[in-house]
Amino acid sequence: MQVDRQADPQMREYAGVTRTLAAFIAQTQWADVPEDVRHEAKRALVNYFAVALAGAHDPTIEKAVGVYGRFSANEHASLVGRRECTDMLNAAALNAMSANVFDFDDTHVPTIIHPGAPVAAPLFALAQTAPLSGEQLLLAFVLGVEAACRIGNAVSPEHYQRGWHITSTCGVFGAAAAVARAMGLAARESAWALGNASAQTGGLVETLGTMSKSIGVGNAARGGLLAALLAREGFAGPDAPLEGERGFLRCAASRPDVNAITEGLGREWALRANTYKPYPCGVVLNPVIDACLALHRETRCALDAIEAVELRGHPLLRERTDRPDVRSGREAQVSAQHAVAIALARGRAGLAEFSDAAVADPEIRALGKRLRFSDEASGSVESAEVTLVLRTGERVTKRIEAARGSLAAPLDDAALEAKLRELAAYGGAGVAAEPLLAQLWTLDAATDAAVVMRLAQAPQAQ
Repeated sequence: MQVDRQADPQMREYAGVTRTLAAFIAQTQWADVPEDVRHEAKRALVNYFAVALAGAHDPTIEKAVGVYGRFSANEHASLVGRRECTDMLNAAALNAMSANVFDFDDTHVPTIIHPGAPVAAPLFALAQTAPLSGEQLLLAFVLGVEAACRIGNAVSPEHYQRGWHITSTCGVFGAAAAVARAMGLAARESAWALGNASAQTGGLVETLGTMSKSIGVGNAARGGLLAALLAREGFAGPDAPLEGERGFLRCAASRPDVNAITEGLGREWALRANTYKPYPCGVVLNPVIDACLALHRETRCALDAIEAVELRGHPLLRERTDRPDVRSGREAQVSAQHAVAIALARGRAGLAEFSDAAVADPEIRALGKRLRFSDEASGSVESAEVTLVLRTGERVTKRIEAARGSLAAPLDDAALEAKLRELAAYGGAGVAAEPLLAQLWTLDAATDAAVVMRLAQAPQAQ
């Protein structure tokens, strides 16, 4: 049945949102992107390769590589931190999975989308199969992140609260937009790419803490790439896949803010609200860990001296991280009980602290059981307060107003470089960090963007 837009005032008001976004994707040039946004794109890619190198040999990725490899069409695209090559659709999926598997990737505020993995992975897969300069890739990345996060803004916060994994559902649009721009598609074909992406949205919050979460993130990268490739061949989508009566926005949220997609387009940039994690866990745990690390340094009290730990924060903190009795490092990434206990006990919060071995430590499990939540409805999601209730009756409190890695206290370039060096070593792939960093910081001058993937691939056995 054809929708009568003239008879629906709401449809008239929002008609053309998809077309406006598609035209912006197709027509924006590198010169239109402010210098700070250009630099932020490089920062995001430094972070992307750091976390992809760390996750390249995680058991989740090992299993996925084995299964996906059975259906590889060719070996034109490489996998970050690994020796295998595969076709570009599978490479897009697997590299996105690697970058997101540890929950150590970038985070857009306020949507909590992790845009780097689903947007960067298909672009670098494409770059290995077709000529693409560094400047072209960076522009496409900026626009892909813009599309994903603007669509996310339109359905937040209800979309995530309903149980949709927003990185996956909105990431597929970002991937499609990025690849459409990288291939130089016109506005009409870019709109088709968004429509083809709308047919592939999926991913559930229920999968967080399990291997299944990676499927949604991988599908977002792969599906967005496929959406744009189909659009290039004239594979047409609906006129209004976003704002239509039964389009993504109205299915994703009961009252979407459709104007969020186009308001300030070209003036306000999503990458300016992108953040990078200092810890491999859910972003709402960052201020909690900051507070616990400070308490560890300042009190040096024995764990058996702690009667209870009181955690006060935004209601979202409890909703997303009240997960006692976790059984794996993957589940620990979204557990306040584990994060609090491990940070207080060890004074560290790296990948080793969110491993299966750390979760199995009986001392950590015992301390986690002493955690008590209380909500602070008026508080910021970037703040938290941790109080140690000692057996002597003494109370020691630490409050963090702006977590390390937040917009108010961002990781600087040196910290991101250190993160890549550390995670490259952790991943054990033998990838040299310094040449990779040098290439990423000067990517806009590269004639061949695929050089980055050659530097990020594990060296072949001699």
